[in-house]
Amino acid sequence: MPSLSSPLRWHLDIDSYLNPIVPPSILPRLPYPIAHFFGYRGTHRAIGALPGNIIVVFWAFVGIFGTLSIIGLIGKHVASFEIRAVPTIIGSFGAAAVLDFYAIESPLAQPRNAILGQLIASVVGVGICKLFALASPEDFESIRWLGAALSCAAATALMALTGTVHPPAGATALMAVLDDDVADLGWFLIAPVMLGCAVMLTMALLVNNVQRRFPFYWWTPEETGQYWRENLKFGHHRSDENDGAGGSGKLGRSTFAACTLSSGDLEMSRSATRSGEDDPSVVITRGVVHLHLPESFYLSPEEKKLLEGISLRI
Repeated sequence: MPSLSSPLRWHLDIDSYLNPIVPPSILPRLPYPIAHFFGYRGTHRAIGALPGNIIVVFWAFVGIFGTLSIIGLIGKHVASFEIRAVPTIIGSFGAAAVLDFYAIESPLAQPRNAILGQLIASVVGVGICKLFALASPEDFESIRWLGAALSCAAATALMALTGTVHPPAGATALMAVLDDDVADLGWFLIAPVMLGCAVMLTMALLVNNVQRRFPFYWWTPEETGQYWRENLKFGHHRSDENDGAGGSGKLGRSTFAACTLSSGDLEMSRSATRSGEDDPSVVITRGVVHLHLPESFYLSPEEKKLLEGISLRI
């Protein structure tokens, strides 16, 4: 970690603190027809050819039209929304729909970013709007543009530090201060924004998993749940004598104990080599990576992602 005397090299990776305590994915344990629509593709499933852009455009059209129509329908028929004059569709959902139904491979479109990014932006936007509104109405109007700029900048900074960057959320933070219809909602803005995110995610899971795949991961492409595997015996492939196959890439003491390193993209299996016997090896086939390595051999998340990328491109 860079020293405090080198501020230009300061770097905060929140995932290095959160990933060990985020539980491992439960998708491999679900029935495959259900897991399929949550973005899971098991290693035993063939990876089909990528669809052409015409079919991608078709499903994006269906997803965007259907999602925004449902959100608009909800906005028109939910009593609490009508009473508070909630906009039929929050403007930033247009940009979010393009990401969630067309650019679905982008990290910015994955559920963590799409939901938490909008939540952070809503809270920051409303908070800054209320802070600036403490001034007189005349003064507020004269400096409102400054509050909008601060809101978008602060929301972006928080999203970046928490690994939840979602560009449409910047528009949400901006509108929370600058748009009268949105600003008048106050803290209630969080309700329609989160409801809209839930509708969009539900539709994305249904539409984007027909001939395509979404999401590519729910939390991060890196491994999660190391704490639970090491301390709570969480996982399948463990020996009775030693349940400590850690997420750091080190295996337990059992000579050929295997563990699964899964980030949601594919399953990466690993087994330990016996001293003086089989040579260490890395075998990559389509959709499968098998590591036969010494217990002490550590693979960084970047190296795992590289191996997964090669496997998915074969």
